[in-house]
Amino acid sequence: MVVTHEQTTHSPNSTPSDHRVAVLLMGYGEVESYDDFANYNEQALHLLTAKFAPVPDWLYPPLARLLAIFDRHEWGHQHHDFISPHNAIFEQQRAGIEQKLQERWGDRIQVFKAFNFCAPFLPEQVLAEVKAQGFTKLLIYPLLVVDSVFTSGIAVEQVNQALSKLAEGEEHWVKGLKYIPSFYNQPQYLDLMAMMVEERIAEELAAAYLPSQIGIVLMNHGCPMKAKGFTSGVDESQALYEAVRERLMYRYPLISVGWLNHDTPLIEWTQPNPNQAIDNLVQLGARAIVMMPIGFATENHETLLDVHHIVHEMHRRYPDVTYVQMPCVNDRPEFLEMVAGWAESHIEELLSEEGFEVNPQLGVEVARRFHNHDEDGLAHGHGHDHGHGHSHSHSHSHSHSHSH
Repeated sequence: MVVTHEQTTHSPNSTPSDHRVAVLLMGYGEVESYDDFANYNEQALHLLTAKFAPVPDWLYPPLARLLAIFDRHEWGHQHHDFISPHNAIFEQQRAGIEQKLQERWGDRIQVFKAFNFCAPFLPEQVLAEVKAQGFTKLLIYPLLVVDSVFTSGIAVEQVNQALSKLAEGEEHWVKGLKYIPSFYNQPQYLDLMAMMVEERIAEELAAAYLPSQIGIVLMNHGCPMKAKGFTSGVDESQALYEAVRERLMYRYPLISVGWLNHDTPLIEWTQPNPNQAIDNLVQLGARAIVMMPIGFATENHETLLDVHHIVHEMHRRYPDVTYVQMPCVNDRPEFLEMVAGWAESHIEELLSEEGFEVNPQLGVEVARRFHNHDEDGLAHGHGHDHGHGHSHSHSHSHSHSHSH
């Protein structure tokens, strides 16, 4: 059944049927003009690197410009003016997921894409549009990186900044909010990863190599081992790898994780990287290597350029080994179907709930009240075992550069 809907009215007595849900599909975005490299890198440094590297603020602009020079050299000279297909693929993912959801709910649901680092799709810009179109409920849905816990943390950070700026008056326009952190443990996704590997082996390698001679490198999004106490996604990524390996290892015993790291100085990254993984598998007798990105849902310069460099380097070392570079899941219809499916119960809940009311102006008052209560309790020698909330706000600086 297709439900059509008039423009939302903002009356305080609105019923759930008045509400519409904006699904905010979030990815990094990638530059399509080389002039944007410095700006892209500065945003990435702020949001990512600052969470695990001691970089002073003044260093961001010159560092971003320096990294831009390396990026230009790599993308321009080494790769014949490469332009990342990421944004175009992400748009196909957005449109495909929206189509699936609208088959059920009509235009009460719309899917918007937001890029962490790329205007004009920065979360602040997109949420201004969401608000202008009269949506009252949000589903935050990071899609690019499958471990997602660290990366989608920055998505929430940007959404929070935008929602603070877009708050007006005594009633916040957002009446409902939900979040899908990751799908690293979704059986459908895990089955699809294994199936893609098996299909490619059957097509290209099975006739020439024994199963025990085919090494498989399952590539995850690299994680810093220490990130100032932030959950970095290592546990989820490791679980993702183990689950895909479990589906393949009885037929293909030579399997290794390969972490696509951003090798920055002074930072300890997840090991082994794909080079080391290939090295290990070749030593164990692999004559062919399949490189499958499982930690990325959308093709991007890491899965394309970085993996291309790795294959080139390992081919020099082991020229007799066959290398197969696999694509990300991208806009495969069965993937878009499952992504839409994972959102359905959350959307259902958002549409059926009456919605909450938040007065943005009360925040300062609430914080002051808690603070005064704490001070008062200490002054009178009371303990803090009365179930009182005990919150103090801390501000964190933001960021991890995508550049090498």
